[in-house]
Amino acid sequence: MSDLDYLIERAREYRQKYGFSEEEQDRQVRSFAYGNTRLENSRITKVDIDKAMDSLRAESERTETVHCS
Repeated sequence: MSDLDYLIERAREYRQKYGFSEEEQDRQVRSFAYGNTRLENSRITKVDIDKAMDSLRAESERTETVHCS
């Protein structure tokens, strides 16, 4: 088993055993979005990603509320 395979397996075991909090998941999504978007547009900032994510979350929450009524 390579070092990379070992590390991937350890990460899977950790996730299965402990999971990730919503805060950790949110940080990871924002980091992923920033990294990938930044590759396409060097003018993108972390603040831009935060604004977009917050807007998407608010829109999603409004939609969930409408469907639940």
